Amino acid sequence: MHASSLSRRAVLAGTAAAATAVSLPMLQGRAQAAAPAGAGYRWRNVAQGGTGFITGVLFHPSVRGLAYARTDIGGAYRWDDRTDRWIPLTDHLGWDDWNLLGVEAMAVDPAHPNRLYLALGTYTQSWAGNGAVLRSEDRGATWKRTDLTVKLGANEDGRGCGERLLVDPRDSDTLWLGTRHDGLLKSTDRGATWKAVGFPATPGATGQGVTLLVAAGRSVYAGWGDSDGTSANLYRTADGTTWKAVPGQPAGTAAKVPVRAAYDRHTRELYVTYANAPGPNGQSDGSVHKLRTTTGKWTEVTPVKPGGATSDGGTDSFGYGGVAVDARRPGTVVVSTNNRWSLVDTLYRTTDGGRTWTSLKDKAVLDVSETPYLTWGADKPKFGWWIQAVGLDPFDSKHIVYGTGATLYGTRDLKNWAPQIRGLEEASIRHLISPPTGEAHLISGSGDIGVMYHERLTASPSRGMASNPVFGTATGLALAAAKPSYVVRAGWGDHGNGAHSDDGGKTWAPFKAQPDVAKSAPGPIATNADGSVLLWSFGASNPGYRSADNGGTWSEVASFPKGAVPVADPVDPAVFYAFDTTTGTLFASTDTGRTFTARATGLNSGDTEFQLAVAPGRSGDLWLSLKGNGLYRSTDGGASFTKVGSCRASYTLGFGKAPEGASYPALYMVGSTGTSTAVHRSDDEAKTWTRINDDQHQWGWIGATIAGDPRVHGRVYIATNGRGVQYGEPA
Repeated sequence: MHASSLSRRAVLAGTAAAATAVSLPMLQGRAQAAAPAGAGYRWRNVAQGGTGFITGVLFHPSVRGLAYARTDIGGAYRWDDRTDRWIPLTDHLGWDDWNLLGVEAMAVDPAHPNRLYLALGTYTQSWAGNGAVLRSEDRGATWKRTDLTVKLGANEDGRGCGERLLVDPRDSDTLWLGTRHDGLLKSTDRGATWKAVGFPATPGATGQGVTLLVAAGRSVYAGWGDSDGTSANLYRTADGTTWKAVPGQPAGTAAKVPVRAAYDRHTRELYVTYANAPGPNGQSDGSVHKLRTTTGKWTEVTPVKPGGATSDGGTDSFGYGGVAVDARRPGTVVVSTNNRWSLVDTLYRTTDGGRTWTSLKDKAVLDVSETPYLTWGADKPKFGWWIQAVGLDPFDSKHIVYGTGATLYGTRDLKNWAPQIRGLEEASIRHLISPPTGEAHLISGSGDIGVMYHERLTASPSRGMASNPVFGTATGLALAAAKPSYVVRAGWGDHGNGAHSDDGGKTWAPFKAQPDVAKSAPGPIATNADGSVLLWSFGASNPGYRSADNGGTWSEVASFPKGAVPVADPVDPAVFYAFDTTTGTLFASTDTGRTFTARATGLNSGDTEFQLAVAPGRSGDLWLSLKGNGLYRSTDGGASFTKVGSCRASYTLGFGKAPEGASYPALYMVGSTGTSTAVHRSDDEAKTWTRINDDQHQWGWIGATIAGDPRVHGRVYIATNGRGVQYGEPA
């Protein structure tokens, strides 16, 4: 199981342009930044235990216990050594700033421990906004921001390279920022303003540009990722003005892309890891070299050269990724392999400057009891994959951490390893269910790790991820309203794409059969009120399918609108609903999904994104979120809809326990009632709304799904696109 199969990490093709920020299609009609909150709420992460790609980790060189981590879509974090937890630093970024939740690079100032810099920007495509630099004088507690005129790509190929941001070793007021398409930028006022500087390499089509910046003494080195493998890919400036190619640098496929670099100040040697592609995917060759900066002599110190045969007759192909030097012991270095699927990635450690190496994986003991999902349904976890972030504590030579596609492992004795991930939650959540009964108050479905059963909100699920079958990305999750012990799920997997549970989501069994299209286009799934019928959708090019025998057999439903999301009536087992975005028509079935007929029409929002929800315990009480076109309600099963006047825009809507003395469920909405897009609650059927999040808790784009708890009034669960599940309760 690995994150490369996940749709949320797909890198979209295109050429960057220095243009005004443009929203994604699903974000049309977004509002201005959120206003101050109107109700006090306490917000916390539901504990999953990581689950996302850690792209960088950085120990502060002069402060014991101070470290930072970055992710590709889930922001940045500071390590709190007193509590052994990561503290999120970018949750204040709101709806309009969704593209800034990806952290391209980070930098600290060795001479000023409280200073921290982040380079933000998730995509370089034309529809994504420009990047920004955040700068802090208090370790990320508060920020000042500079918007850039260029784009950054924290969730594109090469996102594990770096760091691309650096404080100049000669002058703490000077910073360097490497970009993918716009060369090298320089700031002389601690990141407040930036200007392009002359750089001898020309950006190419690969979208890598400057892959790393590292200080070596008083010089700065820059890696270049757009080389063809024969031209220079490592440059140096000794005066902060003139950049020149480093003489004698390695060439060839195995040294095509400089991925990471680290400087040993004791031996004055610069260690550089290389690969034939930027990663994290696509690497099949690589090498490690060191440069003695005082003489210009290069030496290859590759631990194991890729390309050897494996026991199963395959080829041991991989690249090299992370590198860290020991600040206390000269010649002690750790490097990582990356994209090594056959023999599994490892860390190599040397204590003699690269003459000999030891694989730390060979004697490693992995303890994932705190995050059981890391077994991925197998007997034991793998040492790692997508290892491009490696950190070595400058105050403890045996404290090493490395990032993977799902967690951050750490050791303090070079043998025993465990996730060092508390507080760092990076997942793109797609589905949420809060059951009305049972042990768990929450079941979640996400990209990366499929479905989780949260028997506790404060600890990673003891059962890990649903494992029969294992899914990568979950595409559907539903329970039978009148029989909540029955739950169904759908998703991307290699051994089946649908499953059912008879114990509320604790254990699962795969469907005995599935439509042929399920493997290539698994979509949302629904079950009717009593769990006797399943309805499964498979994208805009395929019909829906129905099963009345728990997934044993399936029949095509020709009248089901292609690509629609099936929604079951919570009271009447015979009734299903579906909204066709292409025509703006609400369809309904009264024969348990065998046939669908049109009801209300003319509801098209001009957007393919919408959400249809049915109030629990009420037949035919429908709520339709049409994004920037507002919120609509039907009390006659979709025959007619009325626009809700209190709501200007509605992106996702859910229900929770009614307040004391009321009979109608509480409504929770991500949307706007005036000028701000925020999280709201209504206790009077949407007549009035109260904002319940605040400016420090916004989490970028949160338009996927929201669910109130049917057992606890005021508790709400929010799906984020990179910060996992957030849950709030009245303070």
